[in-house]
This record gives sequence, structure tokens and C-alpha cells, in this order.
Amino acid sequence: MVSTERLVKTLGGQAILKRRITTLEDLQQTIQTGLPYHALEAVMERFGLARAEVETILGVPPRTMARRKRSRRLHPDESDRLIRLARLATQAVQVFGKEDKAAMWMHRPNRALGSRTPLDLLRTDLGAKQVEEVLGRIEHGVIS
Repeated sequence: MVSTERLVKTLGGQAILKRRITTLEDLQQTIQTGLPYHALEAVMERFGLARAEVETILGVPPRTMARRKRSRRLHPDESDRLIRLARLATQAVQVFGKEDKAAMWMHRPNRALGSRTPLDLLRTDLGAKQVEEVLGRIEHGVIS
């Protein structure tokens, strides 16, 4: 399980989120009002994600993404999907020890995921659950 503190750090911390978040309830309120666009940029930078990858994961067309950048805020459903991405990326860092190793793992096809990349599966909640289970198995030393 990823701690709220680590998840907030992945999203850019208090400086980007513009409020102190210490509990899941605080984070839930922030999601409902929409995360700042800069939180998306922080996740992209940390894990070497291309804009096209993020647009696919969040289910947002390029023109809509450009509007979100201008308004500097994501909608609640997009924020929820960004949290899912950030949570699993943070879990991968916990498992592999470093952000660059986690980023490489997320970009590589994985046999346990049907030879798809973990990022490909993050478009849906069920896919994210599969990625979470594989990370759990790796963390506990089960071959995946």
C-alpha cells in the first residue's frame, strides 16, 4: 500500500497541490475539485512519460489536454485517473527502489501482464489492479 505522503510527493508535493494533504480524505477532496495541471507534469517528468502516453492513460484527447493546461486544472475524473497512475508508479518505486528503474519497468512488456506494458493497462481500473497484483508478487519474491 502506498502512503498518502509518498503519493503527494509523486504529485509534486504541497508546492504544486497548493494545500497540505495528510490523509486520504484530504486527497479525495482535492480530486473532487480537480488536481492542478502541474501535478500531471510532475508525474510525467518523474517517470519519463510522453504526453501521448498520458493522454491515452487519462483518456483525454490532445486538444482537451491543451485546454486543461491553459485552465491549469484537471477535471475530477481525469484527476482520479492521474491518482491511479501516480499510485502505481509510486508502488513501483517502492518495489524497485528508484524512479528510473520503476519507469523502465512500467514501459517494458511483461509476460505476467500478457506481454503488455504496465502503462498500457492503466487505462482501466481492472488493468491497474493487474499491475498492482504483479507488483505485489514481485515485492514478495514471487516470480512474475
